[in-house]
Amino acid sequence: MRTFAQLIYNLSGSTKTNDKLDALSTYFAHADEKDKVWVIALFSGRRPRRTVSGTQLAVWCTELVNLPIWLFQECYHTVGDLSETIALLIPEKKGPHSSPPVGGEGRKGAALHYYVEKFQQLEKAPEAEKKQFILQSWQELSSRERFVFNKLLSGTFRVGVSQKLMVNALARTVQLEPNIIAHRISGNWDPATTSFEQLLSEQSAQTDHSKPYPFYLAYALEGALQELGDPADWQAEWKWDGIRGQVIKRNDQLFVWSRGEDLITEKFPEFEILRSKLPNGVVIDGEILPYKDGQVLNFNVLQTRIGRKNVTKKHLQEAPAGLFAYDLLELNGEDIRSMALSERRAALEKLIISLQLSWLQLSPIVTFSNWDELTTIREQSRSINSEGIMLKRKSSAYLVGRRRGDWWKWKIDPLTIDAVMVYAQKGAGRRSNLYTDYTFAVRDGDKLVPFTKAYSGLTDKEFAQVDSFVKRNSLEKFGPVRTVKPELVFEIAFEGIAASNRHKSGVALRFPRISRWRTDKPPEEINTLEDLKRMLELYGK
Repeated sequence: MRTFAQLIYNLSGSTKTNDKLDALSTYFAHADEKDKVWVIALFSGRRPRRTVSGTQLAVWCTELVNLPIWLFQECYHTVGDLSETIALLIPEKKGPHSSPPVGGEGRKGAALHYYVEKFQQLEKAPEAEKKQFILQSWQELSSRERFVFNKLLSGTFRVGVSQKLMVNALARTVQLEPNIIAHRISGNWDPATTSFEQLLSEQSAQTDHSKPYPFYLAYALEGALQELGDPADWQAEWKWDGIRGQVIKRNDQLFVWSRGEDLITEKFPEFEILRSKLPNGVVIDGEILPYKDGQVLNFNVLQTRIGRKNVTKKHLQEAPAGLFAYDLLELNGEDIRSMALSERRAALEKLIISLQLSWLQLSPIVTFSNWDELTTIREQSRSINSEGIMLKRKSSAYLVGRRRGDWWKWKIDPLTIDAVMVYAQKGAGRRSNLYTDYTFAVRDGDKLVPFTKAYSGLTDKEFAQVDSFVKRNSLEKFGPVRTVKPELVFEIAFEGIAASNRHKSGVALRFPRISRWRTDKPPEEINTLEDLKRMLELYGK
């Protein structure tokens, strides 16, 4: 655990890509083989499920250090992170540290894999058994190790490392190309039973019929369209707002993967017919969208069934799903990603047309003759529940990860509304001592109606200025939340709006964030609830 905790410390202590790459490369070159597998799993989103609740951890910590719960809560509100609060409150064990030095993992409990696999074993164990193991571990580990241990234990482990960076670090220590590594570490594998050698072997890639390909991602278009050259070299499509996914048919089995590498086959029983319709050895890349009567619906419709353990007949009727296919990655069991997009598209069109399924659509190509014409067409995006335009070079191969040059996303401008801040809460991590999480309200006659929260979009300097305002102008305190004087006005940007019975305002925003601080506008001039409802009528289809 000490080696892994040091890795996390090194990664979080720098914002430089090369520093992180060096830290990961060093770790993969020297770490325990089983630990390396777990690091690959953790950094690619395969986190262990939560073993105990945050409340249990808080109570056990207060008992261990003999602290009243109210004082623990005050500490938590100041630190802003439960795992860090516990790590700081428990005193260091006196005497030599119980964990052996790096390279000398003599005690089995010192290894990362021991702890995460123990968490799995304890998932359904009696509370007393969980408590005993956790209290013992807290007292054995250093503060830094305890912090990482708590993050893993509570299911809140996050690290600022992209999968691409991890793959590049692995490529430094094994004799494989990054794109091959990216493919082999994808799919449905268990880090508790898979060895490092097995994971990266060619045989595992061949025997795992469910294994998806790494997704090719686009960069946001920053320059002028004219810089892309001849419009005839480019294929334009609508940028759909749904769930990016791959549908795989191999060995008479059907698999549906999301871009986050979640196996979501059972979430979309509509697709089961593809098990018999699709030929073996086919992988389709596309967007899963709410789709009914030939129209793409607002993504909010699909959210009603995402995350549900069981999808009922009612869900299928109220939130029907369709697949808009826009690329073909495998055909007849052959990886065709190196073929030109124009060739892959031709094969995809032939395949989709042959299936004749109303909910399985080709993502339509947007025809245009010049860049000015495409600019005009793009303005229609929101009316069809699209986020803008995708531009793909017709000669492009299907690459791995986010690459510049061949695929670009050209999104429409977000919707905006001016609102006043009414509540503030401290952030987490490096912002745990600053009020950076805000709730905003619009006017409804003489009242202020809260309608959304946002915690991004300001500079560090602006966050510090708002924090100072909150501390000087707090009216009430509700746990970690402060009611503040409604004086600061902000422009809130968002991608979509939908009706919501769960919110007092009656609306829910998609991806809200702070666009700018309106120091030029008094709170009397903010938008109204009527303005929000009008936007709901126009854009909340």
